[in-house]
Amino acid sequence: MILLLLLLLCLCTTATAQINYTADSMRVVDAEWRVDTLEGFYLKRYQFGEGSLFCSAQHLCVIEIPARSHRRLAFVADTLLTPVSAFAERNNAYAAINGSYFDMSQGNPVCYLRVNGNQIGENTPASPDAVNRKYYQHATIALNKGRANIILPDSNRRWEEQLPDSNIMTAGPMLIRKGNLVPQRDDRTFVTRRHNRTALGLKPDGTTLLVVADGRFPHQAEGLTLNELKLIMQWLGCTDAINLDGGGSTTMYIRQIGGVVNFPSDNHQHDHEGERPVANALILL
Repeated sequence: MILLLLLLLCLCTTATAQINYTADSMRVVDAEWRVDTLEGFYLKRYQFGEGSLFCSAQHLCVIEIPARSHRRLAFVADTLLTPVSAFAERNNAYAAINGSYFDMSQGNPVCYLRVNGNQIGENTPASPDAVNRKYYQHATIALNKGRANIILPDSNRRWEEQLPDSNIMTAGPMLIRKGNLVPQRDDRTFVTRRHNRTALGLKPDGTTLLVVADGRFPHQAEGLTLNELKLIMQWLGCTDAINLDGGGSTTMYIRQIGGVVNFPSDNHQHDHEGERPVANALILL
């Protein structure tokens, strides 16, 4: 048994081509997820053992909000960097995840953000080809009566300013659009290296998924590349999905479970205490 495990680990480290994506998809679909039925939504969690998903250890948390749910999503932001848990508690939220990208030194958003009709952040640096080159293939999450919709940009560099929605958040890159995996530029470590990841996905029946994948913990939660995150979102049933801020920002809070349920990595400890203060968050009311 020990020899078989060592052989599996050796095969997993030789080349990504040896990853069996068909088998991995079945592991995700058939996993015996720990499911908590909460007030108007579900929390699903699963620990994939070392070498078992993408030849690595992974820990995933998924908030599933059915189309019929009376819960609604909202964006929150502050001029002072604030932990996701504090954003949630301040707004009496049932759940929360981290939002879009921000300047860690200045504390301001670096992607367009509008909350309750007030513009809080804009894309920086402005560029006619990609608005912000780092967030190539970006898109906007627009909230309509607390339900999320993902809107792709048009050719206008300042297109977000013309959107009528009162609550919008630009992030990216897009992962899935109308059931198709969106190709990613493979020349950036942001894409190709494994990191903690946060994403929002939409299923055909109107279900919304908020997903966090922990990372930076060898043998426990190694994180995902963007291409691996795309596959996870597809295997979870999403036909549209977008990447949010990740890395040390990746956090999921559930009030009824007692607080943070994933393993934020900023304290370098595999516990629930390593939250990174962020500029904005997505909360469930």
